Amino acid sequence: MFFLQATNPSSGVSSVLFIGTMGMLVLTVGLVLFIIFHQRKVSRYQRTLQKMEEEQQKILLNASIKLQEEERQRLAADLHDDAGPLLATARLYLNENLVNQDKATQLQSIFQARQIIDDTIQLVRNISHSLMPPTLKNFGLESAVNDLFQKISGSGSMNASSRFHDYKDRLKPEKELIVFRIVQELVNNILKHSSSSFIHLTQNVHGDKFYLRIHHDGRGIIQTDFDKLNKSNIGLGLKNISSRLRVVQGSIYFEKDISQTYYKVTIELPKDEPYQ
Repeated sequence: MFFLQATNPSSGVSSVLFIGTMGMLVLTVGLVLFIIFHQRKVSRYQRTLQKMEEEQQKILLNASIKLQEEERQRLAADLHDDAGPLLATARLYLNENLVNQDKATQLQSIFQARQIIDDTIQLVRNISHSLMPPTLKNFGLESAVNDLFQKISGSGSMNASSRFHDYKDRLKPEKELIVFRIVQELVNNILKHSSSSFIHLTQNVHGDKFYLRIHHDGRGIIQTDFDKLNKSNIGLGLKNISSRLRVVQGSIYFEKDISQTYYKVTIELPKDEPYQ
């Protein structure tokens, strides 16, 4: 006689449930650990990125401070080296002994002093113009940029041209000055380093963005070069550009045309409300 041992179905089901529960628990623990490690990794990355941004802020701030200090030193040097001697010379002609001189000598001294004072006034006016070009102040960014490019083209060293397509509403005066200084810095770099045969600037507006684009056919840089120079201890002019752009919440892009025949620099700014 054969005896068969009966199996308990509920025992098998319990084992399956136990294994399934343990599997789900392991998966859940694994998922929780993955999320924890991932969050830590993201936190470390964010801290690293924040530190890099802080370092970049310091570099741009130092560049801005250095630019302002250089401009102050240049202004002080111009006044000390040029205006100072002129006024001192005029004072010599108008000394206290002048009243004891004969009339012809007095007239000659007054005439000489007046000439020197006129030269000093012109010098101070030139310094003032370098701080705020009169064309920019009186007629706006378009006229100032066109005047700059006409002078470059008039020198015969390079074919320079500029065209504003959509500048019916002027930027705010302080913004115009910053943008003009950026254009000056870019143009100066191109004149000094690119060996270009032409330089051309265009302006237009798309939506709520204001654009200036400079094209030239000489040696240039692309965005990766600009980013590297901006983070290094060299390229002060480019850092000055970055510092000024931060003030006007603008961006700049360096690229080479798809034809590989010229370089293009694009300045992008938020469009202002019409300035009256």
